[in-house]
Amino acid sequence: MTDMPDVLGILPLRGTVIFPQAVVTLGAGRPSSVRLIEEALQGSRVVGAVMQRDAGEDNPGAAGLHAVGTLAIVHKVWKQADGKLRLVVEGLGRFRIVEVLQESPFLRARVERLEREGDASSLEAEALARSASSLLQKVVSLSPTLPDEMANVGATAEGPGALADLIAASLPTLSSALKQELLETVDVAERLKKLVGALSKEAEVLELGSKIQSEVQSEVSKTQREYYLREQLKAIQKELGAGDERTQEVDALREKIEAAGMPEEARKEALRELDRLAKMPPAAAEYAVARTYIDWLVAMPWRQETTDSVEDLAAARSVLDADHEGLEKIKERILEYLAIKKLRPSGKDPILCFVGPPGVGKTSLGRSIARALGRKFHRISLGGIRDEAEIRGHRRTYVGALPGQIIQGLRRAGTKNPVFMLDEIDKLGMDFRGDPASALLEVLDPEQNGSFRDHYLDVPFDLSRVLFVTTANVLDTVPAPLRDRMEVIPLAGYTEEEKVAIAQKHLVPKQAREHGLDGEQDVTFAPEALRLLVRGYTREAGVRNLEREIASVSRKVARRRAEGHTEPVQVTPDLVTSFLGVPRFELEELEERTRVPGVSIGLAWTPAGGDILFIEATRMKGKGGLTLTGQLGDVMKESAQAA
Repeated sequence: MTDMPDVLGILPLRGTVIFPQAVVTLGAGRPSSVRLIEEALQGSRVVGAVMQRDAGEDNPGAAGLHAVGTLAIVHKVWKQADGKLRLVVEGLGRFRIVEVLQESPFLRARVERLEREGDASSLEAEALARSASSLLQKVVSLSPTLPDEMANVGATAEGPGALADLIAASLPTLSSALKQELLETVDVAERLKKLVGALSKEAEVLELGSKIQSEVQSEVSKTQREYYLREQLKAIQKELGAGDERTQEVDALREKIEAAGMPEEARKEALRELDRLAKMPPAAAEYAVARTYIDWLVAMPWRQETTDSVEDLAAARSVLDADHEGLEKIKERILEYLAIKKLRPSGKDPILCFVGPPGVGKTSLGRSIARALGRKFHRISLGGIRDEAEIRGHRRTYVGALPGQIIQGLRRAGTKNPVFMLDEIDKLGMDFRGDPASALLEVLDPEQNGSFRDHYLDVPFDLSRVLFVTTANVLDTVPAPLRDRMEVIPLAGYTEEEKVAIAQKHLVPKQAREHGLDGEQDVTFAPEALRLLVRGYTREAGVRNLEREIASVSRKVARRRAEGHTEPVQVTPDLVTSFLGVPRFELEELEERTRVPGVSIGLAWTPAGGDILFIEATRMKGKGGLTLTGQLGDVMKESAQAA
C-alpha cells in the first residue's frame, strides 16, 4: 500500500463509503471538492474520502463528517458539461481524523493510519471468511438483480480482512450506516462477524421474497391456466353452436347479483351457487334447483324501501276516517305510532294484534294503515296452516322446495318495509310437521327478526323494518309466548248508529256499483230503512250480514231497472219489508213473551253485544229438583242453582 501522508485533503461524500481495494466512480460538484481534486492531480493524487453524517448538508464542517475515512487515489477525472467532475478512485487504507488544520478553500486534516488489528490468519477469521463467501454466493443466487460474477468478488482478496472489505463494497443492498460501521471496525474477526450477520439477514429476506414471488407466480399461472381453458371451452362451444346462450345467462345472472344490493353473506352464497350452476349441464336435475335459488335471491327486496308518509298526521287521520267509522281507540293508537315514527324514524315497529268478532273491519284496518303510511300492503291467511315450513320455508334438499310465506310475501310486496298482515292467527294448527305458531315467535320478535333465516334462502334477511299486523277472533287459542310478543287491540264491534253511518258511506255505494246502479240517481236508502235492516234483519258485531241484506235490496232494485223502470228508487222501511219479508228479529217479542206466566228475563253476552235471554220454567210433579237444558256455562248453571 502507498505510504499514507500525515496530512490529507478531505473529500466529503454523500451516502457513499469507499473501502480499501474497492474502485468507485464518484461525482464532485461543490467548489471546495473541485478545488481539492485539482490540487490532488498536481501532486500525489491522493485524497481522504469521508462520508458525511447528514447527506443533505451542502457545506459540512469537521463536525459534520465521520471520524474514520479511506485514503483514496484518483485514477481518472473528466469534466462534464455543467462544470462538475466525474472521477474514478480506488481505496487504499483506513484512517482516522486527528486534527482539522484548515476548512477553506477545502477541508485539510492531520490523520493517523488505522492498521489491521487481530490475527488475520486465525482459524476464527478463516472460518468467518468462508461463511461470508458462502453466504455471498447464496445472496447472489437468490437476488434477481445481482450478476453471477459477483459471487467470485472475493477470489482475489488477500486475506479475510480484504475479503470483508470487497464484499461490503460490492453489495448495493447494505445501508450506508452499516458500511460505515464496517469501515470503522478495524478488528478483522469482528468485522467479519458483522458482515456475516448482514449477509444472513439479506439471504433470509431474499428467500422470503422468493417464496412470496413463487406463490404469486403459482396463483397467476393457475389463473392464466383457468382463463386459457375457459377460452378454449368457449371456442369449442361456439364451434358446436352451443354455449353462447349459456354464457350469456350466467353473465346476466352475475350482473343481477351484483346489482341486487345483497349483504356480503348473501352475495357470497349467490356467487358460489352461480359458480356451481356454470359448471352443470342444463339437463342436470340440480340445474333447475340452483337457478331457482339464485332467482329468489336476486328478486328479494334487499334495499328497496318506501318512505313513510309521517309528516302530515292530519292527512293520515283523514285516511283512517274515510275508511272506517268509529273505532276511535284504534285510530288513536295508529296515529300515536305515526307520531313516534316521525320523531324517531329508526325506531322498531310494534307488532299489532286486532282482536274482535268477524266483520268489524280488522283486515281493512291493515290496508288503511298501509295507505296512511304510504307503504305497500301484503296479507296472508294463517287459517288451517299446520306445517312449520309454511313460515320458515322448505330446505332445498326437498323436491319442489320454496321459501316460506313470509319471504314470498316480501318478494310480492317488492319492498323490505311493507305492512304485513297475518290474518286469522288464532286458527293456526299443529301436527307432526311442526308448530307454525312457534316458528312465528322469531318473526314477531323485534329483538330477533333483524336476521331472520328462512330454511330455503339460508341467508339472513332483515324483517325489523316490516310492520306486522295480526288479526284474531279470540285469543284463547293463541299460545301465550306468541301473545306476549304482540300488542293486543280489541275491536268490540259497532253501535247501531255506526252501522248506519258505515252503510251510508261505504256499503250502499259499493253495492250500487256492483249491481250496475248509478249511485243516488238510481237508488237511495233512507236512514230509517237502514236502521230497520240493522235491527230487524241482522244481529252481529260487524256489518257483513248488513252488507248482504243491502245487496239483496240492491238486486231487487237492479231487476226493476232491467225491466224498464227508470225512476229513482227511495228505499223506505216499507220497501225493505216488501223486498225482504218480515223482520227476523222482533223487538216486540219481549212484551209478548213476558205476559205468559213462567217466563222470566235474563241478561246475556254475545259477540254482537249485550242481549236479553228468556228463561222459561214449568211446574211439574216430582221431588222439587231443577233441570237445566241447553249448552249453558258453569256460571249460568250456578246462578240458576242459587236462584
